[in-house]
Amino acid sequence: MADDLSAVARFLYEAGTLKQTKRTGWWMAGVRDPESVAEHSWCTALIASVIAKLEGADPAKAALLAVWHDSQETRTGDVNYLGKKYAQSADPEAVTADQVAGMPEVLASAVREVIAEYEAKESPEAVCARDADKLECMIQGIEYKAQGYESAQRWIDNSRGRLTTKTANELADAVLESGSLDWLRTALGEKQS
Repeated sequence: MADDLSAVARFLYEAGTLKQTKRTGWWMAGVRDPESVAEHSWCTALIASVIAKLEGADPAKAALLAVWHDSQETRTGDVNYLGKKYAQSADPEAVTADQVAGMPEVLASAVREVIAEYEAKESPEAVCARDADKLECMIQGIEYKAQGYESAQRWIDNSRGRLTTKTANELADAVLESGSLDWLRTALGEKQS
């Protein structure tokens, strides 16, 4: 068991590298210091739980799928859509199998199943998690555009166009109609303009 836990410990250090792994597509929009994969995954998990609850799916399961959805990027880096045109895409399930090798089988199989479910795109929770991935990208694009990165509009439009659930589409509309600081104005009791 000690060797199995050593494999888990190594993976935990590996997973921590996602805090420094930048989302590379944003560089094409001119963003100098884009969000990390870990930042993206956390927000995606939060959004997935919201979408799932409103869609009648399991919010905890959707959040679990979302938090693990880019875990392979510790080994592959964040390959943006342009990069995928030229580089062979690594199979997320194969990367995950390598990542969990040597872990206690009860944990390794659970992680492999999470990745397989997300990649299959079939369960309601996987659909919600995938929509959350796109909605988070759209929101991040709006925030970058507000910071002066006008090229982020492409990511806003592309992400908006790829949403599938009713809830994600309605949330996207609400996000587009809101300002990124409306939450602060509301919390402070200020009038909305």
